[in-house]
Amino acid sequence: MERVEDDRSSLAWFLTGARGIFSMPAIILMLSFVGFCSLTAQAGIPPEQVVFMTGIVWALPAKVILVSSILSGASLATAFLAVTLSSVRLMPMVAALVPELRTPKTPTWLLLVLSHFIAITAWVFAMEHVQQVPRAHRATFFAGFGITLVAANMTLVAVVYSLVADFPPIIAGCLFFLTPVYFLTSIWSSARHRVVYLALVVGLVAGPLFYWLLPEFDILLAGVGGGTLAWFVERRWRLRREAGA
Repeated sequence: MERVEDDRSSLAWFLTGARGIFSMPAIILMLSFVGFCSLTAQAGIPPEQVVFMTGIVWALPAKVILVSSILSGASLATAFLAVTLSSVRLMPMVAALVPELRTPKTPTWLLLVLSHFIAITAWVFAMEHVQQVPRAHRATFFAGFGITLVAANMTLVAVVYSLVADFPPIIAGCLFFLTPVYFLTSIWSSARHRVVYLALVVGLVAGPLFYWLLPEFDILLAGVGGGTLAWFVERRWRLRREAGA
């Protein structure tokens, strides 16, 4: 069976990845982009800039931070720093996924290009399906999904921009909120180590606490603090188990 799959062309694997646009992660992300589009329309950001932003600043939370920075009148340097800090969270996803895509013959420039498409939607989809793809075709498979997902959302934003300007804020907010809810459940269900469960629980508890104490840095502190605490606790569990063995 695997030999038959290996004989498929690169184009066939690219199209197989592109069909992932009909998967649940992609559909939920597109609904979230409708909410984001409503936010940008109400903020008065021109549609061509929103389309450009969708393609260049790929992660949706980073785009929301950028729009918020624009509305608050923040300087370019401040907006750049805020978007950069929000995107640091993607580095572990890149570090986890790129080794799954790489072969000895994969050029570095291709991996760098594909890294642009690694946000949580693409990461969840790829981590669930890439093991079923022959290693020689994994980069092509992921390229098909990532490029199609970005192009579809750019097209969606261009089409619905003028239609969602009058959305009630509650509807736009609910659409946007679909993404974090879905990804939280996806990461929980796909986690392979208990440290992931612990980090999620600590982060959920620490998030509201830090929002009350330091709202400017709540997500950063909850993420870094929660992950670090979960790592230390899991490490102590592991050392105690090894000592007992």
